[in-house]
Order: sequence, then C-alpha cells, then structure tokens
Amino acid sequence: MAAGAKVAPSDMKAWAQEEWRGVCNVIIPSFTEGARGLNEAGIRHDVRRNMELGFWGALLVSEAGTTPAEMRRFMEIAVDEGRGRHYTVLHGSFDSLQTTLAVARDARAIGVDGLLVAYPNSFYPRSTAELLAYTRALCEGTELAVILFCAPHYNFARLHPSGFPIEVWTELADVPNVVAAKYEVGQPGVVGSRQAFEALAGRGLLVCDPYEPNVLLWEELYGTPWVGTSNYEYYGTTVPEYLELARAGRREEALARYWAIQPARLAREQLRAQAAGANFNHRYLWKFQAWLQGYNGGPVRAPAMKLTDAQMRRAAEGLVAAGLIPEVPKDFGAFFEGRCPA
Repeated sequence: MAAGAKVAPSDMKAWAQEEWRGVCNVIIPSFTEGARGLNEAGIRHDVRRNMELGFWGALLVSEAGTTPAEMRRFMEIAVDEGRGRHYTVLHGSFDSLQTTLAVARDARAIGVDGLLVAYPNSFYPRSTAELLAYTRALCEGTELAVILFCAPHYNFARLHPSGFPIEVWTELADVPNVVAAKYEVGQPGVVGSRQAFEALAGRGLLVCDPYEPNVLLWEELYGTPWVGTSNYEYYGTTVPEYLELARAGRREEALARYWAIQPARLAREQLRAQAAGANFNHRYLWKFQAWLQGYNGGPVRAPAMKLTDAQMRRAAEGLVAAGLIPEVPKDFGAFFEGRCPA
C-alpha cells in the first residue's frame, strides 16, 4: 500500500526496501482546451490506466509549464485517484531550492510517496562540494523518500567526465530518507551504471539505470526490485511483465517479451535522437506515446517541443510492428483533443 506520507524519515530505507517493488513510469499533467488549466478527468483517467497496465506508480512530471499551485492540485488528484493502491513521486524540477522544498512539504501533506531530485536550470555548481551541499540541503530539507538522480542535461561534466561525481551520492547514502538512486549518465557504455550499483546497492539504496534497453541486464546482474522513472508506458504492459518473468526465474520467457518490442524500441530510439541536443525531454512526444496506449493525451503547455505528424506516425508504426496496437491511428488530431476533453 502507498503510505509514504505516514512513514517517518528514519524508517524510509526499510520501508522502501519492503514496499518499492515494481516499475515507476511517468504521468504528464493533462490540461483543458488551450492549456488554460488542469484537466482533472484526464489526470484521473491516466492514474487508472497506469494501474491497469501494472505499474507500481508514477512520477508526476513538473516540467509541463505548471505553476506550484497547479502542481499541488495535480498531486491531490493523482493521490486521491490512486486510493492507496498507486505510488506517486514528485518530480522536483523547479526554479529554486526554496520552491522545491515548499512543493515537497505540500506533497508530504497530500500523501505523495517520494521526491525525484532535480536541479534548477540556473544552478551552476563550480565544485563537487557545491553540488553536494545543494543536494544535501534538498535531501535533508524534505520528509519525503528521496530518489537521487543524475542526467546528462544537468551539465555537470565539468565536475567529472562521467557527467556526475559519484562521491556526491556515496556521501548522501546514509541520509535516512534517501532510498534510491537513478543513474543516467556515463554514456556511451554501462561502466558508470555498474559503478553506481557497486557503490550504492550495499548501502541500503535501490539502484537503477532507467534506460529501458538495459533494465533486464541489471535485473539479472544485481536484482532491481524497483525501476524508474521513464515513459515505459509506451510499451504497454511489457516492461513490468518481462521484469516479473525474470524475477520468477523464467528467463527465456522474459527474453521473448523483451525482444518482442524491438520494433517499438527502435522507433523510440530514432525519435530520441531527433531531440538530442535540446537538453529537454520531448514531453509532447512522451504524452503522445502514452496516448497510443490508452492514456488521455491532450495539449501540453509551453515551453514544449513541437510534435510533428512524422514523429507521431513513426511512434505508432513502431507499436504496430511490435504487435502492441492494431493500427496507426487515422486521426492524429484526436490526440490533441484528449480522451477526456475539458
């Protein structure tokens, strides 16, 4: 049962080891026509669909033009619709530490279970010590369970060639409410990810490399009870299913499910490459990919990258080739209206 808001920070590591079991994808907020405000029906629809597909929970994405007040309402709706059966994680991507901590306090009161570390666009640490100080202030300033996170677009390669100095995390591993680490740098290759597993898995943290093509590898090598966060919903039920098969010792079945979605995986990689260099996830594309799997869809508030017919068609063709949807939708315009228009 999702109960992070009822767990004392001192007990969060043990709680996460027991309760964080599954795959955490993402939910991008739904908006009314013209993106004037939140679309409550659309958000509730997406939480229900997330549970139907077998996800442990979802990252509530904050990089969608939402104000802090809208983010609070987004969290309220998602937690209420989950009814204790669906975990939620706050995406801590705001313009300052103070704003992040303020929204995190509301998240705790609302019943959100965790916080994914992010950094303001204007944050420019000139040393590892400065990066550590900021991250520690965030972790120790909240009573939510914390997921450490590093990504290439954080622009920290000046502090370490991998893109993130791992000693920041090893220093924070003993903070009571730090429960997980999401390693997404060190590319190309997987040496950095393995370094993170080796450094942190024995410290009571749930460690994952969220890059979907790699997750079955890490499950086999280290065991990954919890995996997140990314837009795994593009593949429907597949990622939770093949990980469960692997954990049950049914390796050949897991591999069969893994390879069945290769056409969709290749489509996703081609579309990711188109957005390379933007230093921003293509949230419109992510929301469209979710719509193909029955989520609400609808408009995304600016700033967001434009979504083209060619991108939508390629995403849909990948799913058709993988047998995940029957055909390419005939009217892409229906996505922008959403399944629950408001």
